[in-house]
Amino acid sequence: QVQLVESGGGLVQAGGSLRLSCAASESIFSIKTMAWYRQPLGKQRELVARITSIGRTNYVDYADSVKGRFTISRDNAKNTVYLQMNNLKPEDTAVYYCAALVAPTSWGQGTQVTVSS
Repeated sequence: QVQLVESGGGLVQAGGSLRLSCAASESIFSIKTMAWYRQPLGKQRELVARITSIGRTNYVDYADSVKGRFTISRDNAKNTVYLQMNNLKPEDTAVYYCAALVAPTSWGQGTQVTVSS
């Protein structure tokens, strides 16, 4: 099972930006869909963004709450998935998890993102 390690979280003021990275222990070329989820304290984990590779085309989709502010991307050569987060809001505060949507799903350990008002 692929191992995933997230990095790039931290404390940022509202309106700021962060870039999360998810490094995989093996090639993600054959993993069609990679995703980012988040879990605010005391709440359920929710999908933030996912990216699906079909041939040479990447298809992305986002939660409504982050559309226009977050961008997911993948670099198969580096076995890494990214989440660029701009114009961050306090409600974006959560632990962010990377996931490889295979059977069974592989999860990273998470990285904390805290947005102060």
